[in-house]
Amino acid sequence: MTFKDLGIAEPLLRAVEEEGYRIPTPIQQQAIPILLRGKDLLGVAQTGTGKTAAFGIPILHHLYKARNGQQGKRRLKALIVTPTRELAIQIGESFTAYGKFTGIRNTVIFGGVKQGRQTQALQRGVDVLVATPGRLLDLMNQGYISLHDIQYAVLDEADQMLDMGFIHDIKKIIAKLPPKRQSLFFSATMPKDIVELSRRILGDFERVTVKPEQATAEKVEQGVFFISKRNKPKLLAHLLKEKPSDSVLVFSRTKHGANKIVKKLAQANIQSAAIHGNKSQTARQKALSDFKDGRLKVLVATDIAARGIDVEELSLVINYDLPNVPETYVHRIGRTGRANASGIALSFCDIEERPYLRDIEKLIKQEVPRMPEHPFVEEGIEETETERRPQPPRNNDRSRNRNRNRNRSGNSNYKGGNTKNWNRSSRNNSRSRS
Repeated sequence: MTFKDLGIAEPLLRAVEEEGYRIPTPIQQQAIPILLRGKDLLGVAQTGTGKTAAFGIPILHHLYKARNGQQGKRRLKALIVTPTRELAIQIGESFTAYGKFTGIRNTVIFGGVKQGRQTQALQRGVDVLVATPGRLLDLMNQGYISLHDIQYAVLDEADQMLDMGFIHDIKKIIAKLPPKRQSLFFSATMPKDIVELSRRILGDFERVTVKPEQATAEKVEQGVFFISKRNKPKLLAHLLKEKPSDSVLVFSRTKHGANKIVKKLAQANIQSAAIHGNKSQTARQKALSDFKDGRLKVLVATDIAARGIDVEELSLVINYDLPNVPETYVHRIGRTGRANASGIALSFCDIEERPYLRDIEKLIKQEVPRMPEHPFVEEGIEETETERRPQPPRNNDRSRNRNRNRNRSGNSNYKGGNTKNWNRSSRNNSRSRS
């Protein structure tokens, strides 16, 4: 199946072809026909599956068909609500790209900046609004936004909105929507609270599910290093120096941890920047822009801030901290290996994170390949899961001395299966650059 087979309007088809899209992703193949028929949709899918196009293209199709012959000031017809500023901007950019030949106008609003430019765009008239919950309610209360004419309403990344405490804001927004509309609801996970929220917005709906294991397919090579917490900065700096010209996204579990990683990398003469909720909007946008444009090679992010990161040809994701929610691992590694690209996802696992790793492997139904050989192995750290991989006893001083000498040597010729590809990939990249 191609996009042409989906029956979308010619200007949209021309735009997606210019973007390099030809074969729809699984969620696009399933969702677009449903939405073109006017049905409500519940989509269970994580970042990196192509869901922005899955809901954006049908909305633009309907708006384009309806605009033929219409005159007068534009009225707001489509609303997309999403949890973070970065993700809102990304969705807005996608709508601009897909709708470039349709004449449909969109704008993005979010907090953390002055509202002047946003309200001016609204007063000029827009067809599609992409918004974060807080700023949306604020401008509604000020009279700049009315939802009376909304025909298409999308809640994106609903589970993250609940995690960020937006549940009451979302309920207020839903209450202001007209009863006659097409509603779309997207979430990576479906806990009880999310199910209840979906019932508030959806009418007669169909469900599309892209399972997590589809997002962790063969295109993403995975590997885990067993390492002590104190040696994580050393291993991270070592790996980054192995591939200095590649764009690398490093995940931290906390805001404080992200700042600490940036500081440690600076001590190793590696430039990086952090994005998280405590950073100003200006700082976040500059870091993200520099990363997308290739001026910054290493970006350190928390999970929520990373929801808006969409970088082409991102070759490497590093989980500096393993997430304590297994679905989050799927979101993270989905940042590389997007669409038809390949990528590598490496994780650091200290002794306290072993339960997180087991939960991740249970979710994705596969074992993440072990990479025990690295320059910073400590006694008892490299692989303690002896029930799966028994190790011969070290019963003499000579064995321990050999191990210490190996660890001091800084040898980068790891023996793990994935790291062979890692080293080969480094060599291939060097050739291509020369």
